[in-house]
Amino acid sequence: MSDILPAYLLRAALGLVLGALLGTVARRGRFCTLGAIEDAVYAHDTRRARAWLLATGIAIFGTQFLETGGGLDLARSIYAGPRLEWGAMILGGAMFGFGMALVGTCSFGALIRLGGGDLRALLVLLVLGLSAYMAISGVTALLRVTITEPLSLDIGSQRLGGLLRLDQPGRNVVSVVAAAGLCIAALASRAFRETKRLLFGAIVVGCVIVGGWWTNGIAGFDEFETRAVGSFSFARPVGDTLLYAMLASGTKIDFGVASVVGVLLGSFASARHAGEFHWEAPDDAREVKRHLFGAFLMGTGGVTALGCTIGQGLSGLSTLSVGSMLALGAILVGARAGLYYLVDRHA
Repeated sequence: MSDILPAYLLRAALGLVLGALLGTVARRGRFCTLGAIEDAVYAHDTRRARAWLLATGIAIFGTQFLETGGGLDLARSIYAGPRLEWGAMILGGAMFGFGMALVGTCSFGALIRLGGGDLRALLVLLVLGLSAYMAISGVTALLRVTITEPLSLDIGSQRLGGLLRLDQPGRNVVSVVAAAGLCIAALASRAFRETKRLLFGAIVVGCVIVGGWWTNGIAGFDEFETRAVGSFSFARPVGDTLLYAMLASGTKIDFGVASVVGVLLGSFASARHAGEFHWEAPDDAREVKRHLFGAFLMGTGGVTALGCTIGQGLSGLSTLSVGSMLALGAILVGARAGLYYLVDRHA
C-alpha cells in the first residue's frame, strides 16, 4: 500500500479509520479518564479505572511485540530520549489535570462530547488548540521554556528497561510482567468482567493504540523523514487540526489531524446510532468562564507535558517511559485537586 500512497497519506488514511474506531468505542464504552477518577473517588466504583488499566496493559504488550518482532523503532519516539524533562512533566501534567477537572473531561473526551452535539466541547477544543500553539511558538512559549528548561536531567534513557540497564531479553521480561500485571489487576474485579461494554471497549482501545504505533512506525514509516514516531495524542493534534482547517492548501494532512477528525466522526456516528445526539449549550456565563480557563490550562499543559491522558497516558505508558509515568501521575494529582476545588470544598 505504501507503494500506492505517499507515507503521509497512508498515515492519514489509517489514522482516520483508527480514530473513528476509537471514537465509536470510547463513546459506547464510556471510556474517560476523568470519569474513571470521579467514579473511584465519589462512587467507589473502580470499573472504569480498571478499563483504563486493561487498555494500558494491552497497549504495552502490543507495542512490545511490534518492537521485538515487527520492526518498530521506539528510539525514534519522544518517550525514549535520554533527557527527562521532569519539571515540564510535573508542571504541564498538573495544569492539564486541573483544567480537565474544570472542563469535565480531557481533550479526547471533548472530541467525544462534540460528536454528541455538545457545543461546550467545541468551545473547549477551539481554546485548547489555540493555547497549545501559543505554548509551542506563541506568547506563552518563552515562559514555558524559561521555567521548565533548567528542570531536566540526562538519564540515558527514559524507558524503564534502559534506565535499569537491562539487555533486550530483560527488557522484554519487564514489559511482559508490567502488561500482565495491569491486565490481571483489571480483570480481578468480577463486576468489571461482567460489564461487557467496558471490557470490550478497553480491549479495543488498547489495540487501537497499538495500531497507531504500527501505522506511524511500520506501515507509514519513511526513513527519510525526521518526524518522531508516535501513536495517538490529543493535545497538539487538536491545534494542528485547526491550523490545517485554515491552511490546508499549504500543509499536508497527517496522522494527528486525521485521527482527530476520525474520533469526531466515530463519536458522531455512535451518538446518532444510539439516539444520543442532541445539541447542548453552556448554562450561563460562569460555566463558559470555567470552560475557557480549563481549556487554556489543558492546551498549555498538554504541550508542556508533551501529551495528554492519551498521549502521555496510553501511548506513552505503552513504551514504559518513566517520563510518561511522571506526567500521568501529575495529571491525576492535578485532576484530583481540580475535583476538590469544584466539589469537596463546597461540601
